[in-house]
Amino acid sequence: MITEIYNDAIKTTTATFDTTPKTIEEQRLWFQDHGTKNPLMVAEQDDRIIAWGALSRWSDRCAYTDTAEVSLYVTEPYQGKGIGTRLLTQLLEEGRRQGLHAVLARITEGNTPSVSLHESLGFFPIGVMKEVGVKFGKRLDVHLLEKLFP
Repeated sequence: MITEIYNDAIKTTTATFDTTPKTIEEQRLWFQDHGTKNPLMVAEQDDRIIAWGALSRWSDRCAYTDTAEVSLYVTEPYQGKGIGTRLLTQLLEEGRRQGLHAVLARITEGNTPSVSLHESLGFFPIGVMKEVGVKFGKRLDVHLLEKLFP
């Protein structure tokens, strides 16, 4: 179900700059790159996954060991109901417990609800990457936000 949610975002949103749907095998390899320091969590309702989030390695360079990038996807019927807030809060708490110091978020222009959600949980803007992606025929900016743990 995680793959279905992500593939829907690939096809219909600018939340990801992936443009080709992922196979189960591609997602399995991505899952294997997660563990205690980089958790992957889901939200369920009626025995169905309705949202997922992950803290992924920001870079494979050793100096970035304590830095992660957050991903969060909530299926459309459940957006705006607090599910993303609860899931992101749990991810951040687990990341802090596992020793992360910095969590980064890349949010495509126009996604005001996502920016607001991240800012409500302590993320702050650190810059804008201008016109770095092209999706649905449009050049798009990406806002960078960061949260630091003491």
